[in-house]
Amino acid sequence: MRLSLRQPAMIAALLLFPSPPAVWAAADPATTAPAQGQPAQAQPTQAQPTQGQPTQGQPAQAQPAQAQPAPGQPAAGTAGPARPAAAPAPVPAPAPATAPVPPFGFANVRQLAQQRAAHEYHSVSQALPESLAILSYDQYRDIRFRPASALWHGEALFEVQFFHRGYSNKEHINIFEVGPAGVTPVAYDPRFFTFGRLLKAPRAPATLGYAGFRVHYPLQTPHYKDELVAFLGASYFRVLGRNQTYGASARGLAIDTAEPGSEEFPTFTDFWLVRPQPNDRTLTVYALLDSKSVAGAYQFDIRPGDSTQVEVHCELFARRAINKLGVAPLTSMFFYNVADGGRRFDDYRQQVHDSDGLMAETGHGQWLWRPIGNPRELRVNRFIDESPQGFGLVQRDRAFADYQDVESHYESRPGYWVQPLGSWGKGGVELVEIPSDEEIHDNIVAYWVPAVSVAPGKPLSFAYLLSAFGESTRWPPGGRVVATRSGSPVMGDNRGHFAPGARRMLIDFAGGDLDGLRADQPVRAQLSADNGVVQALTVERLPASGAWRVTFVVAPKARRPVDLRCFLTLYGEVLTETWVYQWTS
Repeated sequence: MRLSLRQPAMIAALLLFPSPPAVWAAADPATTAPAQGQPAQAQPTQAQPTQGQPTQGQPAQAQPAQAQPAPGQPAAGTAGPARPAAAPAPVPAPAPATAPVPPFGFANVRQLAQQRAAHEYHSVSQALPESLAILSYDQYRDIRFRPASALWHGEALFEVQFFHRGYSNKEHINIFEVGPAGVTPVAYDPRFFTFGRLLKAPRAPATLGYAGFRVHYPLQTPHYKDELVAFLGASYFRVLGRNQTYGASARGLAIDTAEPGSEEFPTFTDFWLVRPQPNDRTLTVYALLDSKSVAGAYQFDIRPGDSTQVEVHCELFARRAINKLGVAPLTSMFFYNVADGGRRFDDYRQQVHDSDGLMAETGHGQWLWRPIGNPRELRVNRFIDESPQGFGLVQRDRAFADYQDVESHYESRPGYWVQPLGSWGKGGVELVEIPSDEEIHDNIVAYWVPAVSVAPGKPLSFAYLLSAFGESTRWPPGGRVVATRSGSPVMGDNRGHFAPGARRMLIDFAGGDLDGLRADQPVRAQLSADNGVVQALTVERLPASGAWRVTFVVAPKARRPVDLRCFLTLYGEVLTETWVYQWTS
C-alpha cells in the first residue's frame, strides 16, 4: 500500500483569521514559546482558504433577502386574508469576490527572516526521544525511506524522500509543500520507513519531524530516480550531476571559520518545497536560515543534468556585527597525495581526496589553480579580488588508477564551481586547510569573504550559480595544471649545491593551445617566488604525455612560507592558468 505524505485534515487543519490574507510563517521563537515537550512548529499567521472557500468573516454565498411582512400582516406561513400580490423585493447586489491570495514565494521567506533577525536567537528544535538519541551508526543506517511514500511519487519527474532523525542527525526541521491550494505542512509518519533488523519502529509523536530531505530525479535512466540533491545537517547540502558520487558539500553560510574563537554554524530551520508540474525540469526550494548572528532567506532553483546546476539567491539580516562572513562556502576532504613527496600515512592507495585544488577566475579574467593539501598546522590563505567571476573546489584526477579504491570511487567525485550572478564587489576567496589524521573528516573549506562590513540594519544580498561537474573544458578554457610534484633537490652528485630548506618543484601543464605545440616552440615559464630564491628553472615538453613540465628549485629567504606563482607563455601570449602554491620548509 502506498503511503501518502500529505498531512491528514485533522493534523494539517489551517487556522483562519479575520485579518487580511497573509502567508504561512515559520514560528518566531521570540514570540511563540512551545509547550514543554512539544516542538516549535512553524505556524501560520493566516492560512490561505481552499479554492472556492470564503475567508472567515465573509458569507459563504450571497443569499437574496427575505421579504418582511408589513405591520399587521401575518408572517410567512400563517393564514390571513387574501391581498394583492406585493411587488417583488429588489435583489441585492452580490457580495464582492474575495481577492486572490498571492502565491507563496521568496518575498515571504525574506519577511520571515527579517522578523527573526529582529529578536534574539532561540533554537526551535526539540530533543530527540531517548530511543532515537542513542542509536548506533549501524542502527541508524538501517532506517530506510520507502520510495513509494515519496512526496510526488508517480506524479512528477522530481520526488522527495526524507531523512529520519537519530544518531548524529538530531535537529528537527519544518518542511512544507507549496501547491495551488496553498502551503501545507509535511507530517512525520513512521510508516514511511523500514527500520531493519537492528531496530523496531520507534514510538514517536507525529511532531517528531524530519532531519532533512533528498530530491530524486531520473538522472541516469528513465527507469530509476537517482539521488540528486540532499539537505541534511546545519546548512549543508550536496549536489550530483550525471555519473557522479557524493564527495564535497556546499553550505548556506559560514561564520568565523578559522577564527580564534569557535566557528558558528547557521541552520536551515524551515523548507518550502514547490510542487512541480509533471514534466517540470526545474525544482524550486525556499529555506529559512537562522543562527545567533544572522537570519536569512534562500531560494534554490535546481536544474538536473550532466552538470547539475543550483541557482541560489539569498538575503541576510544580521543580529550582530560579524567578523568574517563566508558566502557560498564549499567543504571537502583532502587526506593525502603521494605526488607531493610526502607519505605520512601507511596506505596502499596513491591518493585519497574529494578535491585536489582550488580553482578561481578573478575579476580581471585571470585563472588560478591552487593545489590543496593536508598541512601539519592550520593554513589560511585569502586571494584578494574584486567582482570575482567564479571559484570552486575541483577534483582533476579522474582515473581509477589514481586512487585504486573500489568502494569510495574518488575519481567520480564532483567538482563544485560557484559563479556569482551580478557584482560581489571587493573581498577575497579564502581557502582553509585543516590538519587531519583520518579521511572521514572534511578539512578543506573555501568561500568568498566580502570586504563590506556585516552589521544589524544592513541587509546583504548574494546570488550565484552552483555547478556540480566532472570534467569540463570551460573551467579553465585554456591550458591547466595536471600535476604538481615536489621532492628533495638533491640529484646525482649535486649534494650541498642548494641552500638549506630548498625544494625541487615540478609542474605539468596540458590542454588548450599547449597540446598542439611542437617541442621546439619557445614556451616560457613566468615564475615568481615571494620570500624565495629560484634556481635551475627549465621548461620542456614530455614526449610520453605531451604535457609541458616546469622544473625548478626554490629556497626560502627567511623562516616563513614561500608563495610561488607560475604560468606559461608563447611570444608573450598567456597559454595557461596561473599555478599558485605555498611552500613551507
